[in-house]
Amino acid sequence: MVAASARLWKTSPLTYIALVIGVLASIYPFYYMFVIATRSLDAINSVPPPFIPGSAFGDNFQRVLDNSEANFIKGIVNSVIVSTVVTVAVVLTGTLAGFAFAKLRFRGRNGLMLAIVVTMMVPTQLGLIPLWGMMQDFGWYDTLYAVTVPFLVSAFGVFMMRQYATQAISDELIEAARVDGCSTFRVYWNVVLPALRPAAAVLGLLTFMDTWNQFLWPYAALTNDNPTLQVSLAFLSYAYYTDYSQVFAATAVGTVPLLLVFLFFGRQIIGGIMEGAVKS
Repeated sequence: MVAASARLWKTSPLTYIALVIGVLASIYPFYYMFVIATRSLDAINSVPPPFIPGSAFGDNFQRVLDNSEANFIKGIVNSVIVSTVVTVAVVLTGTLAGFAFAKLRFRGRNGLMLAIVVTMMVPTQLGLIPLWGMMQDFGWYDTLYAVTVPFLVSAFGVFMMRQYATQAISDELIEAARVDGCSTFRVYWNVVLPALRPAAAVLGLLTFMDTWNQFLWPYAALTNDNPTLQVSLAFLSYAYYTDYSQVFAATAVGTVPLLLVFLFFGRQIIGGIMEGAVKS
């Protein structure tokens, strides 16, 4: 049995080769973006393509800043605001609702959960026109409310937190907190939320990335006077001419916040898993 278990966990050279190929295939598009961002426009058509960064990044990014149509700085600031607000709201509402659906008993619980799951089956594009009309009626067109308020609650977030809470939190733990005199909110804050930390970090990471990368709805609801990052990048391209060095320089800068958020939430995920392992 010991020998069989050792063979099961032993890594073969083919595994390392496959992992290296997968890593290189994942990293290369980002590296190529960075290389073109540091070179002049003619590098995009070079054969073979360049593999070494150049020295033109400063000039390329300065042209991004000088492009009044793109409004890049405002776009990246707006994306930080919108993505942060939506992420915090989705994590809070998701953990609250997930805890309620998993551990609290109330009338209509299963029906409400079913309704939430059904909303996940409806494509976002189907609600684009009605939502745009609502934003016009509310006077929110070309404001950050239009790209923030409709996404403060996520059906996927509620479903994910409900599934995780069902497995990660025992009924005995909730009952012990009740015996100690904890209110429902205190049970959530002091008992449930720490236990949901790894899943909440995953949800926060996915939500931030999804909100940061949204293009279709912000492009419909905002103008270049008040853009998010993706809308700003769209205005760097023209119908008959695209300066890819300029676009890639802006994209490279716009990727930095995503990397920082990934590092932060990655540490939270690992920390939460390790903390749960120690407690168990």
